[in-house]
Amino acid sequence: MASLSIRIDVGPGNRIGPGKVQLLEMIAEQGSISAAGRALGMSYRRAWLLIEAMNTGFGRPVVEAQIGGKAGGGARLSPFGADLIAHYRAIERAADRAAAPFLDRIAASAPGRDAVPPTGAS
Repeated sequence: MASLSIRIDVGPGNRIGPGKVQLLEMIAEQGSISAAGRALGMSYRRAWLLIEAMNTGFGRPVVEAQIGGKAGGGARLSPFGADLIAHYRAIERAADRAAAPFLDRIAASAPGRDAVPPTGAS
């Protein structure tokens, strides 16, 4: 089955897509950048660089540090970071609904499937 992947170009050098959103979701779930990176098979440095790119690109933090204590520090999403995920996922759902009939036709035309004759402009 064909699927849609959304990347939003917010401005020069500022993009948000499935990888960055997944990283933010894992930070929310894991409570730390390093644990999120490990869960995604990504180095801490790579995860940190992606977060810094988002913070810089949006001009405000998407992730905030949690002060350490007996349990140690960590990271959590800022309110903006949580909103960013929610808006991205809403766009993704809307795009999936809109694209579904077209994706089905593309998938049906893939090798090994009976070709579907075109009905309009591509």
